[in-house]
Amino acid sequence: MSNVKITRALLSVSDKAGLVELGHVLARHGVELLSTGGTARALREAGLTVKDVSEHTGFPEMMDGRVKTLHPMIHGGLLAVRDNAAHAQAMVEHGIAPIDLVVVNLYPFAQTVAKGAARDEIIENIDIGGPSMVRSAAKNHHYVAIATDPADYATIIEELDANAGATTLDLRRKLAAKAFAATAAYDAMISSWFAFADQGEVFPQTLSVPLKLKSWSRYGENPHQLGALYEPFAVLARGIAQAEQIQGKELSYNNYNDADAALELVSEFRDGPPTVVIVKHANPCGVATGATLAEAYEAALACDSVSAFGGIIAVNRPLDGPTAEAISGIFTEVVAAPSADDAAKAVFAKKKKNLRLLLTGELPDPARPGLTMKTIAGGMLVQSRDNGRITRDDLKVVTKREPTAQELEDCLFAWTVAKHVKSNAIVYAKGGSTAGVGAGQMNRLESARIAAWKAKDAAEKAGWAEPRTIGSAVASDAFFPFADGLLAAVEAGATAVIQPGGSIRDEEVIAAADGAGLAMLFTGMRHFRH
Repeated sequence: MSNVKITRALLSVSDKAGLVELGHVLARHGVELLSTGGTARALREAGLTVKDVSEHTGFPEMMDGRVKTLHPMIHGGLLAVRDNAAHAQAMVEHGIAPIDLVVVNLYPFAQTVAKGAARDEIIENIDIGGPSMVRSAAKNHHYVAIATDPADYATIIEELDANAGATTLDLRRKLAAKAFAATAAYDAMISSWFAFADQGEVFPQTLSVPLKLKSWSRYGENPHQLGALYEPFAVLARGIAQAEQIQGKELSYNNYNDADAALELVSEFRDGPPTVVIVKHANPCGVATGATLAEAYEAALACDSVSAFGGIIAVNRPLDGPTAEAISGIFTEVVAAPSADDAAKAVFAKKKKNLRLLLTGELPDPARPGLTMKTIAGGMLVQSRDNGRITRDDLKVVTKREPTAQELEDCLFAWTVAKHVKSNAIVYAKGGSTAGVGAGQMNRLESARIAAWKAKDAAEKAGWAEPRTIGSAVASDAFFPFADGLLAAVEAGATAVIQPGGSIRDEEVIAAADGAGLAMLFTGMRHFRH
């Protein structure tokens, strides 16, 4: 059997979008409408004839509506294999009428949680009858069509009109696949709420992560790979996935990844002065604060103007025209900002049509909880987000010399940036901007040397008398295992150091710092980033 004539449809929806139009089309094709509660009322108010489910089953709704569709008259009509003689005989014996179309969307569980409802209300918004009907109809899709998304109503209407009130097997198969995905995601949301919110678990025995396709990306990490963006059904923190793209080409996998890295770092400064972050290959190559965004951009760019070419920029203030003009001076892939004024939009529209401008709205809270995941062969690694933060009170001076007020500011700035640099990470900072960034090396000494070399190169390109590492603070994302990395920073001109501490050679490193006249702070917290 390929095409199935719709003779009877059951409609029970929480989302009434498109319901009345679909109901009128079904009625036009002579379909009997079964319904419940608010759905039946909406259809009747639109002038349609509706039979209550309780009339169809001969059994009243009860227990505040908890029991209404959980009945053999419903599920027999959905699950019967129509060309199976025994099934057909059972339908005749028990007076079970076939149901050829089910239109259901489930109780708004996620929305109920999101609005901060009490536990009892959340529990009441766990749909039981709806998923049962969806699964019954989807399992028997050879005979029954199941619609769980109002976005599919137009396709169903088109099929009915093209096939004299019948649906095709091809459509029913597609709808069944979507229906099982819908119930799986629904159950995953419920199990996640019970595990995390209700029971306070950190790593539940079964971790269900319901995601929905937001868009295909231009390509994956490389052009021969496919890529896509998925987002949670319940978005708890807005980010790049929810950003509005104002202009530019379609985003690639790397664009999304780098833009997220930039946004996460600039969000660390969401309550601070105007700040600009420039990222390349998920690592910051320049970060600076300033009196204006334009001033901060110029300082960030000066840190590493070579790497900034083709980079990703994120800012913590509404993007303005002067900053957009400055950014337009070089090739930039993506700019992410909370918002942008008309002047900024006009600059990019005129000068940089391919640049992707993403408006994120409120910046995400860097201290928010959550989990991060990474696939490995045969499994998935899961950890809590690195939302660790330090205050001045957490710092321990371990050298003879205390840091000056400026050195302390530079240490904290460098430490904030180092948290977002791939390990091994070394960051030099001075006066509210990075001086040199060393990322992703297999030993800390090489990261320190690379960062210093970059600072020298930046000074030569800018025509400065000396690199900004002279008189800078240096941050290390993990402890110095030997004094050599620290001495490389001394050679670069750093006068203050911030690091976690905790090495068996801490005393050796502290002695080296004292010998060089450095001030050194221990945070007691590590920020590895792999």
